[in-house]
Amino acid sequence: MTIYVDADSCPVKVREIISKAAIRREVTARFVAARSIPVKTSPWIELIVVEPGQDAADMEIQRLAEPGDMVITRDIPLAAELVELGLTVLNDRGTQFTPENIRTRLSERNFMAELRAMGLESMKDRSFSPKEIQAFASAFDRELTRLLKE
Repeated sequence: MTIYVDADSCPVKVREIISKAAIRREVTARFVAARSIPVKTSPWIELIVVEPGQDAADMEIQRLAEPGDMVITRDIPLAAELVELGLTVLNDRGTQFTPENIRTRLSERNFMAELRAMGLESMKDRSFSPKEIQAFASAFDRELTRLLKE
């Protein structure tokens, strides 16, 4: 079982939660990014830096991840592909993508992209609150525990 993190846009607090859990539970966590990012030094933590390019980190995660692994990403098209392959996928706010909700999430994402292209989407608060950090930590711990028991 490996944890893959789409790390380019992953908040520092979330990376810290993942790193601490990986070390404590002795599970490999691979942070995949198109740039070097700070990660903890541990035999359980790996940074994979891919060539910069459109979706390069996503493609590397798709290539490496296998059923039974967990992926942390806010990229909904990537999440959709991984859910179809049977992987456990969470975003950085603790929402789990499932076969039951991924199509709706993908439709919402596409609709919002259309609104942005037309200049119609209003700005929204993208702050990362302690409540969201706790929601991620809880969902991550729950799913990691479940996967380690399988």
